[in-house]
Amino acid sequence: MYFLSSEIHAPSRIMQLILIAVWLFLGFETPSAEVVTWQVNGETREAIIYAPSVSPQEKLPLVFSFHGFGDNMENFQYTNVHVAWPDAVVVYFQGLERSRGMRGWVTEPGRNNRDLALVDVALASLRERYQIDDDRIYATGYSNGGGFTYLLWAERADVFAGYAPVAARFRDGVRPETPRPIFVISGDRDQVVRFEDQKKSFELALEVNNVRDSAMECGNGCTLYGGGSSTPVMVWIHHGAHVYPRGASEGIATFFRRYGR
Repeated sequence: MYFLSSEIHAPSRIMQLILIAVWLFLGFETPSAEVVTWQVNGETREAIIYAPSVSPQEKLPLVFSFHGFGDNMENFQYTNVHVAWPDAVVVYFQGLERSRGMRGWVTEPGRNNRDLALVDVALASLRERYQIDDDRIYATGYSNGGGFTYLLWAERADVFAGYAPVAARFRDGVRPETPRPIFVISGDRDQVVRFEDQKKSFELALEVNNVRDSAMECGNGCTLYGGGSSTPVMVWIHHGAHVYPRGASEGIATFFRRYGR
C-alpha cells in the first residue's frame, strides 16, 4: 500500500544533510556527486550525477530528473531522489535558457529537439560509464520539467520504463502511443499549471494505458489504476498549489522500484 503525505515543502539542504547523517549512522555509503558535461549540437550541456558505489558488474537503475522553469540543477538536486533511491544512478539535468534568461525545457515536438538530443547523448555516455539496466531507466520532472517528462513518454517510449511528472501537463501535439507505467502528482489548487489541464493529462494517461476501469485507493489522495497491470497509472492529488510536495521523491522511488520494463 502506498501512503504519501499531503504536507508540502521546498527542497531543503538541511533535510539532505540530516538524511546523509542518518545513512552514515546506520553504516550505509552515500552516493557520490559529480558534475558532468556533454557537447550536444554545438552546446555544452551539464548535469549533476549521483551514483552508488557498487561492483562494476552490477546493473544499475537510472533516473533522469528535470527541474522546473527558471530553476537549475544545483537547487533541484535537493528534491533528493538520489536519497530516496540510493541504489540508482540519478541525473539532475541543467536546462538551457528559454526566455527572459530563465532555464527550462522544450516540451513540444518540432524542429527544436535540443533537449531530446541531450537525453540521447547523455544516455549513450552513461551506458559507457556504468552498467545500466536497460529495463529500469526512468524519467521524472517538475512543472516545465514534468512537461518534458511527458514529451519523453511520447518521443522515447522505447527507452524509458516509467515516468513521474509533477505539477505538469501534456503540451499540444504531444500524445504517447505506447503504454508505460506513470505516476502523476498534482495539486488541486495549482494555478500555474491549471489543475484542470493536469487532470486532462492523467485522463489521457488512463486512456493510453487502458486502465480506467480498474482503480483502488493507495493513500492520502492517491489512486492506483491498473494495479495488476504492467503499465499502471498512479495519480496522487494533494491539496497544495504549484509545489513539489513532501513525500514526492520517496513515492516516485517506490513506484519506479516496483515497475520495470
